[in-house]
Amino acid sequence: MYQNYNVYIICAFASIGGGLFGFEQSSMSGVLGTYAYTTYFGVEGGYRQGGITCAMPGGSLVGALASSFIADRFSRKVAIQMAAVIWILGSILQTASNGIPLLVVGRVISGLGVGVASSIVPIYQAEIAPKEIRGRVVSLQQWAITWGILIQYFIQYGASFYDGGPKNRTQGTAAFRIPWGVQIIPAAVLLGGMFFFPASPRWLASQDRWEDSITVLANLHGGRDMNHPKVLAEYQEIEEALTLERLAAKSDWVSLTEPRMLRRVLLGMSVQMWSQLTGINIMMYYVVYIMEAAGIGDTLLPSSIQYILNVTLTLPAIIFLDKWGRRPSLLLGSFAMMVLLFIVGALQAIYGHPFHADTGPLAAITWILDDNTHISRAVVACSYLFVCSFAVTWGPTSWTYPSEIFPSQIRAKAVSLATASNWLCASGVAMATPPLLWSINWKLYMLFGAFNGMAFVHMFLTAPETKGKSLEEMDEVFDRGRPAWRAVPKGSRLDKLQKEIEEGKVKVTAPFVYAAEGKA
Repeated sequence: MYQNYNVYIICAFASIGGGLFGFEQSSMSGVLGTYAYTTYFGVEGGYRQGGITCAMPGGSLVGALASSFIADRFSRKVAIQMAAVIWILGSILQTASNGIPLLVVGRVISGLGVGVASSIVPIYQAEIAPKEIRGRVVSLQQWAITWGILIQYFIQYGASFYDGGPKNRTQGTAAFRIPWGVQIIPAAVLLGGMFFFPASPRWLASQDRWEDSITVLANLHGGRDMNHPKVLAEYQEIEEALTLERLAAKSDWVSLTEPRMLRRVLLGMSVQMWSQLTGINIMMYYVVYIMEAAGIGDTLLPSSIQYILNVTLTLPAIIFLDKWGRRPSLLLGSFAMMVLLFIVGALQAIYGHPFHADTGPLAAITWILDDNTHISRAVVACSYLFVCSFAVTWGPTSWTYPSEIFPSQIRAKAVSLATASNWLCASGVAMATPPLLWSINWKLYMLFGAFNGMAFVHMFLTAPETKGKSLEEMDEVFDRGRPAWRAVPKGSRLDKLQKEIEEGKVKVTAPFVYAAEGKA
């Protein structure tokens, strides 16, 4: 079967799995403002809506925890395909839902799929990519998420005009069934397309399939030359790392609890946790509520602007993350989002007032800005700037960083725990936001602003820079006793080894190379 070995194409296509994450994040935002949804399901905010929304991230939590078993046993590639199948099944159930129970079941099943995909896609990308562009191609995961959010939102926006528009109290159910049905398409494309891409060379090596591993490495990074110095250097790095891990003779789960590794596990989980506690999913899940509270009349179109900004501002991170680094992105992003949330909360507190509506989409909010155009615009502008700050910093980095800091033997399990922390917090945020918006209104912005301040301090103290280092060099980054805020020495051991092989100072002979060349 034909196999494509272009790193950019492989990683871009795999990131469709991230697009499913984006569809999930936006799957409710556009329908919340329609009578079709609120009338059919009898939902007008509060705990019931929170429960429906958090059903999918709740399923994703379980999917993320299960992902390592699938990825380690069947390969990263097969795990991504299985995630697509599960997503399709869940989407079918959502589209056919005749009440809240079936809708919740469908969202839980879709969540299982997106939980697996969100854990394994960054691992697959990181294990495929050379270190020089690893941050760039793993960031494609976040870009795909933003595209998924944008596409799903505009599908919902277009569908909302069906049968008299979103304010028609007798609007038909196609207004929400069409968007939920369309999301089957990207999963089907992902399922079929992954057959034409290779398995991870590091997973192949972990299964002692060295001939296949070296062949993939040569096709990816050596112009199909198995004796290319870069291929031989990568082989030796991978082989030495696996040997050391196996000599430790400990189970993968026991290795996760060793003090030197536990620090990394907790760091990976914290990065994913803080990415949710920045408050970004308030903007994604409940943007309609935010706009209504700001006194914006037509909420659906202004809300879409932030999705466009989310897509656009992720591009600079894709291009420059491997140049400016992971650590500055985490620190600057936390600080900027903290300031913006405090400003929004202050404006709402000073210029807003209590509000009550008995029925309809506005029944979900109890605090509103009205008759003050300038302040309303300022709140919306700060919301846009908040999304921009996240898109260019924490969005891509929160996926790149956990996928690259763990050894091969435990990578899938450690990243599954990190991603599970993301989904656990996402479930909490999705469940808690509607009742919190209703009960503490503007104070919610202050709460998430404080979370960003805590994230800034935490990342400053614990997150060292990883750019420019191979996956096999992360032990040197984390285990040398160097404070996180002190610069990591420049240069890469892999580059040095490659140069020595080129100059003939080091001779590396990979198994199966000559046999494979003889067959050709």
